[in-house]
Amino acid sequence: MSDNPLRQVTVDRTAPGRFTATNVRGGTIDFGTAVGGGTEFTPVELLLAAIGGCTAADVDVATTRHAEPDGFTVTVTGNKVSDDLGNRMTDLAVTFAVTFPEGEAGDRARAILPRAVTVSHDRLCTVSRTVETGTPVTVTIKDA
Repeated sequence: MSDNPLRQVTVDRTAPGRFTATNVRGGTIDFGTAVGGGTEFTPVELLLAAIGGCTAADVDVATTRHAEPDGFTVTVTGNKVSDDLGNRMTDLAVTFAVTFPEGEAGDRARAILPRAVTVSHDRLCTVSRTVETGTPVTVTIKDA
């Protein structure tokens, strides 16, 4: 792991309502506003995916030390609301559906699954921990 705590992505507009995020390693992901029936992820869906992906990665590392799962799906849901606090998500919920093969290794993985999910939620998943602690976001406009 890097000693540098800074993480960064750059978002470029590619067309009306369409954007590409690029990380410092050169990876990209396209997304949009779903205007015009596009299939791209929306920013809210990316937030849900980030929450699910972060905790899924934690749980995957912990459980696959014992057994490769037969099935591993994480579903993240929430309600988008607009009220006196502005637009935001409420009632965020993460649901794991994980199955392991029969046998001793699968039994060990099943046994540690609840603890792995709890530890990810309570300590490890940077994304959901950031959402839950309510980290402030600073917005600035750079001189052109």
